[in-house]
Amino acid sequence: MKNKKKVLETVIHGIFLILGLITVGCVLLISVYLVVSGIPAIREIGIIDFLFGKEWSSTSSDPEYGILPFILTSIYGTAGAILLGVPIGFLSAVYLAKIAPPKLKAVIGAAVSLLAGIPSVVYGLVGMLVLVPGIRMLFGIPDGASLLAAIVVLAVMILPSVIKVSMTALEAVPKEYEDASLALGATPVETYFRVSVPAAKSGIAAAVVLGIGRAIGEAMAVMMVSGNVANMPSIFQSVRFLTTAVASEMSYSSGLQRQALFSIALVLFLFILLINATLNFFLKRSKEK
Repeated sequence: MKNKKKVLETVIHGIFLILGLITVGCVLLISVYLVVSGIPAIREIGIIDFLFGKEWSSTSSDPEYGILPFILTSIYGTAGAILLGVPIGFLSAVYLAKIAPPKLKAVIGAAVSLLAGIPSVVYGLVGMLVLVPGIRMLFGIPDGASLLAAIVVLAVMILPSVIKVSMTALEAVPKEYEDASLALGATPVETYFRVSVPAAKSGIAAAVVLGIGRAIGEAMAVMMVSGNVANMPSIFQSVRFLTTAVASEMSYSSGLQRQALFSIALVLFLFILLINATLNFFLKRSKEK
């Protein structure tokens, strides 16, 4: 009997190991493919002209491949979505995990799950039909398809990830921590924000990372509400993100233009790696303290 259990454990361990290696292999394969496909265009265009050029005209007779507008737009759009969506999602998670009555929690939780399951193209369609005209009328501008519309749509799209993961982290905090805080005279709200939230800090940080990944990697919804024009970023101006630059031109691209699109994908990939590495660094540093 013991031998059978050992064999079963060994088999399960081997399966988990293989699955883990497949995951790592997929990441390495994607990384190598992007590097091999993206480096040639950067060499031909020049890394300075490519990263800091302000003009993108890939189909003109004298093409230019400067992606600085795309980089800045992605940074501003992601930062705006995080600044708008993370506080709302975090506070909602605290309310649902610690304060909300069970019936209300079940209803709102179901709504959040439904929000997570909505396809991105539906977000884009609603934004295009409702948000874009609303921005145009509210601010009296010629076209509501702008960076502001993209920020609002991205902020709504990251809410489910932030709320769900933060709720799971907060609900995993041992009840003894909160009981001890309440016994010392702290109010429930003080306990939630000074005990529960710090104890769930790593899970909440993971929620923020997921939100950043969703915001910076979204293409379809952003393309539908941002105007998809290669301008330098401005809050009320049509803009183009790194993701939408690849999605909008890949179908008809060829030659250097296609290689440049792979280079954009490589920049986006490195950008996400840098964000994750930075957040992990600060999390490890705070744990050590």
